[in-house]
Amino acid sequence: MKPLGKRNSSAPMNMNSMLEQAQKMQQSLLEIQEKLAEEVVEGSAGNGAVKVSLTGKHEVKSVKIQPEAVDADDLEMLEDLLVTAFNNAVEQANIRASEQMSSVTGGLPIPGLDSIF
Repeated sequence: MKPLGKRNSSAPMNMNSMLEQAQKMQQSLLEIQEKLAEEVVEGSAGNGAVKVSLTGKHEVKSVKIQPEAVDADDLEMLEDLLVTAFNNAVEQANIRASEQMSSVTGGLPIPGLDSIF
């Protein structure tokens, strides 16, 4: 039986190791954020009639609309195509961010990390 008050001598070593791993993970996540900020994904709708490009941080880079998508009598359809293309682009950006983060976290869900991108 261990005497009371005596600590396991390996506990500080394990804590230091855990802190080092956490710092490495934090650095890796910062690098991923920087990379995603530069990476551009594209979403499209209407068989490519409307295309939206944005960064992994959801900043819009460009919107391309093919002439056949523009009908002055049916602007509602163009609006719907834009919404669909934007949502598709955001989904693509989120997939890329999830893939990048999984490489750091080993696929473990860590609360709060899904909201940093």
